[in-house]
Amino acid sequence: MFFSIIIPLYNRPQEIKELLETLTLQTYSNFEVLVIEDGSVNDAEAIVNTFTDKLNLRYFKKQNEGQGFTRNFGFERAKGDYFVIFDSDCLIPPAYLQIVNESLTANYLDAYGGPDGAHDSFTPTQKAISYSMTSPFTTGGIRGNKKGIGQFHPRSFNMGVSRQAWEKAGGFIITRLGEDIEYSIRIHSLGFKIGLIPDAIVYHKRRTNFYQFYKQLHFFGRARINISTFFPQELKLVHFFPAAFTLGVMLTIILNIFSSVLAPIGNFILLIFTLLIFFHAWWKNKSLKIAFLSIVAAFTQLIAYGLGFIQDFWKRKVLSRS
Repeated sequence: MFFSIIIPLYNRPQEIKELLETLTLQTYSNFEVLVIEDGSVNDAEAIVNTFTDKLNLRYFKKQNEGQGFTRNFGFERAKGDYFVIFDSDCLIPPAYLQIVNESLTANYLDAYGGPDGAHDSFTPTQKAISYSMTSPFTTGGIRGNKKGIGQFHPRSFNMGVSRQAWEKAGGFIITRLGEDIEYSIRIHSLGFKIGLIPDAIVYHKRRTNFYQFYKQLHFFGRARINISTFFPQELKLVHFFPAAFTLGVMLTIILNIFSSVLAPIGNFILLIFTLLIFFHAWWKNKSLKIAFLSIVAAFTQLIAYGLGFIQDFWKRKVLSRS
């Protein structure tokens, strides 16, 4: 199988350097790489050119349209049997394509997703964020768990689509705000087989500080409402959990100010949640520092997502504004 790896890029030259370096180490060599600069001011052309003798590599520049439409640009120019999408802030293990090729040969999928994890080189904050985004106590493990709830929806930091699925489904129809989940649902609705390849892991840097992480997750909360405008049935009870958690935290704070009788209930629930995060993160990472940072990451994740979800739910569902 010939793979086309498609990487949208926006003002992140150092990230693409690290990503391309990991692709030079792939044990499976039948692939090409398309790097598409999405209207960057600080472009990576000079860095990408240093890899042209190490990879089957093509580099493009286009006007800024967002990551979804930039991936479409890559799809239209790709030569592969199968398209693989990575975010520019990922590091790819050497056996990744070998694992994917063997998995698709044994059990073919028209589209797949893989999990993400924390690389040894990540900072403690990045490792805490990675834990939070994959923890059973925050996301339920749905982003990379073969026992997840409901139909698995690949995320675009680590996603593959067959040429046949792309030819029938087309590309992304929205460029941001949940474009990958919408695309996955649409591919599945056309009868294509989608699944998780559990061993096709990438190391996803995500954000380097909690402020950037907050902004990203607030955006994700808004994206869930945006997806529901295309597929109303995809807004499920589980998606309300971060909003409920956020409102619960706010209520607990208010109760601590105004009601000494009811406040202990909220405090106890939050204490149990905090201890679960702490001990599980400590067990997973073998680090007290990362365990403490994971508490911050978990609260940041749920509250940021919850506030974004509430904001657009009120605006688009209650007030019916686009």
